[in-house]
Amino acid sequence: MTWDATTAIEALAAADSALWIWTPGEDTIRFTGATRSLGLGPLAPECSGAAFIALALPQDRSLAERILKPAAEGTEVAVRLRMRGSETCLWRGVWLEDGLRAAGMVALEIKIAGSDKDPLTGLLDRKSFLGRAAETLTTPGEYDMVVADVDRLRRLNEALGHERTDMVISALGSRMAAAFSFDANPARIGEDEFAVVVPRGAGNAADRLRDALEQPLRVAGFDIYPTVSIGSVTFEGGPDAPDSAELLRRVELAVCAAKKVGRGGTAAYGRAMESDSLSRLALEADLRNAFVRGEIEPFFQPIVNLNTGAVAGFEALARWRHPKRGLVPPDEFLGLTDEMGLMNDLGLMMMTQSARQLAEWLQRHPSAGKLFCSVNLSVGEIERPNLIEDVARVIQETGLPRGALKLEVTEGDIMRDTASAAVILQKLKDVGASLALDDFGTGFSSLSYLARLPFDTLKIDRYFVLTMDKDEGSAKIVKSVVNLGRDLNLEVVAEGVENASLAALLLDASCHYGQGFGYAPALPAQKAEVYLNESLSDGVAPLKARSG
Repeated sequence: MTWDATTAIEALAAADSALWIWTPGEDTIRFTGATRSLGLGPLAPECSGAAFIALALPQDRSLAERILKPAAEGTEVAVRLRMRGSETCLWRGVWLEDGLRAAGMVALEIKIAGSDKDPLTGLLDRKSFLGRAAETLTTPGEYDMVVADVDRLRRLNEALGHERTDMVISALGSRMAAAFSFDANPARIGEDEFAVVVPRGAGNAADRLRDALEQPLRVAGFDIYPTVSIGSVTFEGGPDAPDSAELLRRVELAVCAAKKVGRGGTAAYGRAMESDSLSRLALEADLRNAFVRGEIEPFFQPIVNLNTGAVAGFEALARWRHPKRGLVPPDEFLGLTDEMGLMNDLGLMMMTQSARQLAEWLQRHPSAGKLFCSVNLSVGEIERPNLIEDVARVIQETGLPRGALKLEVTEGDIMRDTASAAVILQKLKDVGASLALDDFGTGFSSLSYLARLPFDTLKIDRYFVLTMDKDEGSAKIVKSVVNLGRDLNLEVVAEGVENASLAALLLDASCHYGQGFGYAPALPAQKAEVYLNESLSDGVAPLKARSG
């Protein structure tokens, strides 16, 4: 086949592409091909450099000027540029004849590289952000790479469901796009992470990012007040600039440091974070080995019958006995366990060990009556395969009486898919477990579903109990939950009982059970049995007169 000029032009048009030639000495840029679909129709077949720059979107005019700036022969042109009325186009070419002319091709970027956008927000995705950042790194100057991590996104997912949370993320993306120009390469680089790269001195990027993302919004009738943890790194562009992926790694170390400060924290990258990161890496290895070596064990916090003062049961809480560090606080390893995807393994381990321990106590202390043990199901564990079979097997192997193993479920797990949760909960009851709804009162919609779900117990969040003697609102909430439980034939456990005064208030409210440091913290199995023995001997569980 012979390729003549007409055939070449037809091929370019069919491919939504065009050729361009720029001659600075004549102040003329010429086009051939699909100029209209690329937003170049008003400029074809030729125009001045000023007209070309004027047709570019205002925020992209510096990029248009870059195309026209003379360079040495062989210098490549590679610019992403948006013209009025068109999508982002990729301009590629090269300078010719000692820099007297430049020539190349322009096409819709999506035609060349596929979509580089995050489908939910329309911002750049992670891969494209790294590519754009790498382009920025080639230009000398001082820059900031900034990443914002949306705090408690998982909590939003639990409370609102994925679809509504997606609406929140989409709204945050729109705010980010409005706050930063195309040059900043605004991107969504993870489920809950947004990023930009900006020249240093162009305003405080971290503050602009926070201002954009922390404005309240309303979704599906709920008022949402987002907060973000922000990390940043400053770097020099040019031939000695770091790799963009390495910079992003540093920023994400800074984000981790910001999150340790608490919600809404900010941190800038520093070398000290590298040693912290290595320590975390070592901790991850130790944690994985802890499962193999049996270093994680249940501690047991007493749950007391407020009417009789006797120990009615225990809640099993995971603790890690590290061979060198001693007892590792749960807030230092539970989040890491979740990140490593080990929460289901931890849940099964806790359920198995706790059930065996309870079976031993029931055998040794028949006077303890209907002693029970509560075990928390981690977020999402209710949906894991083989949960029902595992619960049935553990109950059968330990010989526990029906209802002695109590599984605590979070409200978020129920709200994601109430119909499916109802089926699973009923099957768990059928195989002999009892069920508690944990932290009742802190979520959104439990009340409308509670009567239809097969729970035996409600647990009142400790915040309301701790403040009920000082806050009339908290006291009313506690009494309302207790009355609701009685109306639905549910037992009610109040967490956060710190002293005898709070226990008396709960007893006046006709609450069934109390749990908290006023009785005892979570105890290792041997000490928990001593506590049980003392309460059986004395007839009541020890209770602090006042908070320490």
